[in-house]
Amino acid sequence: MSSVLSVNDLTVHFATPDGEVSAVNNVSLDVNAGECLGIVGESGSGKSQLFMAVMGLLASNGTVSGSVKFGDEEILGMNMKDLNKIRGSKMSMIFQDPMTSLTPHMKIGDQMTEVLQIHKGMNHRSASKRAASLLDMMRIPEATKRLSQYPHEFSGGMRQRVMIAMALLCEPKLLIADEPSTALDVTVQAQILDLFAGLKKETGTAIVMITHDLGVVAGLCERVNVMYAGRFVETGNVRDIFYDPQHPYTRGLLASMPRLDEIKGEHLSAIPGQPPNLQDLPQGCSFQTRCKHRFDPCVEDPHPPLHAISGGRMKACHLKGFSSDGEVIR
Repeated sequence: MSSVLSVNDLTVHFATPDGEVSAVNNVSLDVNAGECLGIVGESGSGKSQLFMAVMGLLASNGTVSGSVKFGDEEILGMNMKDLNKIRGSKMSMIFQDPMTSLTPHMKIGDQMTEVLQIHKGMNHRSASKRAASLLDMMRIPEATKRLSQYPHEFSGGMRQRVMIAMALLCEPKLLIADEPSTALDVTVQAQILDLFAGLKKETGTAIVMITHDLGVVAGLCERVNVMYAGRFVETGNVRDIFYDPQHPYTRGLLASMPRLDEIKGEHLSAIPGQPPNLQDLPQGCSFQTRCKHRFDPCVEDPHPPLHAISGGRMKACHLKGFSSDGEVIR
């Protein structure tokens, strides 16, 4: 299976008045045609900044190193003119906040047709027809009429659906979705996820799903990478990681999910403590200050590298793992 996106040893730093922030640390990943890769982790773990770097959209105080290949072409450090030919046409991103992503003084139709006119060379009439069909696909009523309206005339959920429609206009090879269903009600969420599933199956579009919602990952993704403090701490196929997590952080995330089949009248489980300060990461493993299974190497040794364990899975942990009944193996 061919890789649509290959990221190798990517590192992102931000210069701030209080010191350097290490947002992403030596991260590598591959996304294949027709698959969906989930990226999960708490807020501030570096998920969004990783893919902002991939898209060449870092803030001016950010620096990036490593390699990002789209197909066989290196795009990290590519000049903006050439990169713009790829972004929006072959590679699209759906952002978390649709209100700040849409241009407030432009009609929705103008924003959508502009994409098709620039990247596909379509005339205004054909572009408008394509834009209306995508809005209709997103279950936006009176789609043609909506093209003449401004972003503030749409609800938050409808603006998010507009952003998804814009990302799909040019039928990209890679779609990066950053919390795409957060502002949507559960019915529309299900419709959007069905759309994504059909997209990757019918067109071979590769999808990266950045999300806090592990249910979305379970329903849509084949593989998942768990991110903490700017690093991947566990990677593998969804079934293995959901049924047999081998990193304490992954186990904590899964345990914090409310489950209707295990209602015991108890408080929800939570990972103790707070994510580390990325300006001052703890010595040793970044998770050791919150981990109930830590032992001397977690504190004294360098951060454990991501290494293979079994069945194509990888983890970054000094523990050997967990038994089938949850016992720690050191």
